[in-house]
Amino acid sequence: MDAIQALQSRFSKFKEDLYVKKPELFKELPRFMVFACADSRVCPSHVLGFQPGEAFTIRNIANMVPAWDPTRYSGVGAAIEYAVIHLKVKSILVIGHSRCGGIKGLMSLPDDYSTSTAFIEDWVKICLPARERVKQAHGHLPFAEQCTECEKVAVDVSLENLLTYPFVKDGIQNKTLSILGGYYDFVSGNFESWTPKTN
Repeated sequence: MDAIQALQSRFSKFKEDLYVKKPELFKELPRFMVFACADSRVCPSHVLGFQPGEAFTIRNIANMVPAWDPTRYSGVGAAIEYAVIHLKVKSILVIGHSRCGGIKGLMSLPDDYSTSTAFIEDWVKICLPARERVKQAHGHLPFAEQCTECEKVAVDVSLENLLTYPFVKDGIQNKTLSILGGYYDFVSGNFESWTPKTN
């Protein structure tokens, strides 16, 4: 079966199993905004069972949220603004995961932060504060364990970065919005979540 036939077959199954049987799902506005990694093993709709209409999802390398920057990361900023102001989501969730290649790349950066790729290394520098925290607190651990620590600390950095968006900060202060961290370990099959001190 070629790629086009495979896609058409998958769509037919989706239409028969979900679209036709549960049309009400496609009329709902999402309650959640979710930042997740682009890694195909960690799709939040599969891991957390989100149905159509439940989650406004942004997927990128290492599920990172950059700090407010209207020129450099305007695509991410536009998505957050749209979710908070127009969709009026109730929660923003940032989900990290085990064996993340983006985090491994972050932890592998040379000490002078020089880059050898056009986009990847510059992107993962969003969470340089996580790298530095892990190196300081866990520099004695083997590299793989440092990466595991950073997978979670980077989520906290992204949550901190969310607070640099005025409409996010206003939503939290007005108690119309919460931000949450999550971590999916697909090696052990565990999921943990937490509320940062900022809520």
